[in-house]
Amino acid sequence: MNKMNIFVGLLYLKNIYRFGLAGFIGLFYTCPYMHASSESSDKTATAIFAGGCFWCTEAAFDHVPGVIKTTSGYTGGHLDKPTYGDVSSGSSGHYEALKVTYDPSKVSYNQLLDIFWESIDPTDAGGQFADRGSQYKTAIFYLNEDQYQAALQSKKQVEQKLGMKVQTAILKASTFYPAEEAHQDYHQKNPMQYQYYKRGSGRPQRLQELWGRMREK
Repeated sequence: MNKMNIFVGLLYLKNIYRFGLAGFIGLFYTCPYMHASSESSDKTATAIFAGGCFWCTEAAFDHVPGVIKTTSGYTGGHLDKPTYGDVSSGSSGHYEALKVTYDPSKVSYNQLLDIFWESIDPTDAGGQFADRGSQYKTAIFYLNEDQYQAALQSKKQVEQKLGMKVQTAILKASTFYPAEEAHQDYHQKNPMQYQYYKRGSGRPQRLQELWGRMREK
């Protein structure tokens, strides 16, 4: 079986959740939803980013010193307590997103923004890489005025660097719904499937094309 066939198979497995396996996975969906700002404290802070497939967004932040926890989930839409099937259908208005709980004494919000930008293609208005649709668009969800101003400034800097319009939205954070357990830490639980999916999607190639040349300047 060649890599393309494997990739097609993985895309099928990813999207089968919305049909036959939706009920099964729903049995594990026991985490209560929470408001975006609920986990912030004096020692920790929260950031929320939508970067396309949340498997890949989570992988981009899990290795960062100062990041305490990452949670894949859904936000920005109108449907209460959405499932993966609801979101992947594109009808819920939600984005696939990542909530990052971090220690601001070890990593700053601006540093997290830099990591976010270099993990996405911010010039893509229709999704990310092989994943198309509004649920895969990119966005920064701000929780306070400081985050809003930092996101605005960072977006301007990225547009100047790339010389292209940045399509990433900057939106006020709303209720964040954790995704089903099967989607948490996917890149760690299923490393081989994850790597085939990521490479087959064209994500590494496009990121190198977009950001690699910037690093060389």
